[in-house]
Amino acid sequence: MKYNFDELIDRTGYHSEKWDALKNVFGDIPEDILSMRVADMEFKSPQPVIDAIKKVANHGIYGYTSRPDSYYQAILQWMEKRHHWKVKKDWLAFAPGVVPALSIIIRAFTQPGDKVIVQPPVYYPFFRVIENNGCHIVNNPLNLYGGKYFMDYDDLERKLDDPKAKLLILCHPHNPVGRVWHREELSMLGEICLKHDIMIISDEIHADILFKGKKHIPFASISPVFALHSITCTAPSKTFNLAGLQTSTIILPNNRHHKIYQNTLKSLSLDENNIFGLVALEAAYRHGEEWLEQLLSYLNENLECLMKYFAEKIPKIKVIQPEGTYLVWLDCRQLGLDIKDLNHFMIHRARIALDDGNWFGTEGKGFMRMNIACPRYVLEKALRRIEKAVNYL
Repeated sequence: MKYNFDELIDRTGYHSEKWDALKNVFGDIPEDILSMRVADMEFKSPQPVIDAIKKVANHGIYGYTSRPDSYYQAILQWMEKRHHWKVKKDWLAFAPGVVPALSIIIRAFTQPGDKVIVQPPVYYPFFRVIENNGCHIVNNPLNLYGGKYFMDYDDLERKLDDPKAKLLILCHPHNPVGRVWHREELSMLGEICLKHDIMIISDEIHADILFKGKKHIPFASISPVFALHSITCTAPSKTFNLAGLQTSTIILPNNRHHKIYQNTLKSLSLDENNIFGLVALEAAYRHGEEWLEQLLSYLNENLECLMKYFAEKIPKIKVIQPEGTYLVWLDCRQLGLDIKDLNHFMIHRARIALDDGNWFGTEGKGFMRMNIACPRYVLEKALRRIEKAVNYL
């Protein structure tokens, strides 16, 4: 089946956080603003997913839901086919989203006052779930060299000497800087954390969204030892645009960790699937690969369009070229605007809603995050608006 990613779909009036909540975030906004923030796509999900949801909706009874064996098998088959990782069924657990899973994990494996390491600029809900569970954030900032971000292992070694440090949240692929970490980088990180008895929580929700020539390596797949000292969080939500269905998969190869996680999940009464999320996950993993391949081709073309446009017409804004995710990290520091003025500039002069880089940590000051998972017409319109606004400066 040929999918049309050029289709313009009006999402307003459907309670979209990306569109209908803009005034809650930014206050007064232009009527014709383009929202290119929030990590969901402007594309319809694969037709088999829509059909599966319609079948359940037409049934008319939306009662309590159990997870069939076919649900688990769909996850296992996807992981092996797409990422060459043989996951076992008894490693799998449920979560109503990756961010809730991170909160559950921190609650289960730390005590109030413990420390959790993150690598900013990084997905900003990480900060919230750490502090909301009584723990302290320890920043191990990424270093930007030659337009690309790298981990700072020396800084990490120093910070892991603290006995209060218990967990490290790895963003892989990294949101917002778009890095797809190499095996050597992951191995070095893993060895340092093993040395200091630090568990790695690997957020791999963007694992299926990769640009040409890039390959995702699940952290836990590198070695059995890494697997036993890590927890992997994943979901079909970014891959197939299912974020609102609240269905994620947590992979815990360590049996003791699995039991602790399950006990905490059940103590919070969060162990039951949304009925639509359940069938959507299975349909996506079983029948969504054709759609995904077409999506990746379209996103590659969107990225090429964006890279060329900024290089030729808006050189003051530098693009940190992503290796994965559909999010682009824009270095706007040459515009010479402070945080408040940069936001005002994008909202009111360019009429574009982006995510403020400062939300991702102080290391993101002067940057903006842009979502390019949209019809090319919308992307080109946004780029022209930014060009005109920068020229006005």
